[in-house]
Amino acid sequence: MGWGHTPLLAAANYGHKGVVRMLLERNDVNPGKADQWNTPLLAAAGNGHEGVVRMLLEQKDVDPNKVDKLGQTPLLRAVANWHEGS
Repeated sequence: MGWGHTPLLAAANYGHKGVVRMLLERNDVNPGKADQWNTPLLAAAGNGHEGVVRMLLEQKDVDPNKVDKLGQTPLLRAVANWHEGS
C-alpha cells in the first residue's frame, strides 16, 4: 500500500469492518500504531466509518486524544469532514 500503512490502518481507512475485526484478534497487531500521518482511529473517524471507530475505541492501545501532524484529534477530523455519529 505504501506510505508505511499497516494492514489495519488500510482496512480502517476504507471501513472494512470484517477485516478490522479479524486483524484486531491477532496478537501481533497494534491498533494504536501510526504511519507518518494517521492512526487507524484517525483514518476511520476522518472517513466516517463509525462501526470501525467503535471497534477501535474498545482497544486498550488506542488513544482517542492522539493528534495527527496538524494537531487534529479523531473527533475533530470527523466533525471537519461532516461525519456525525448516531
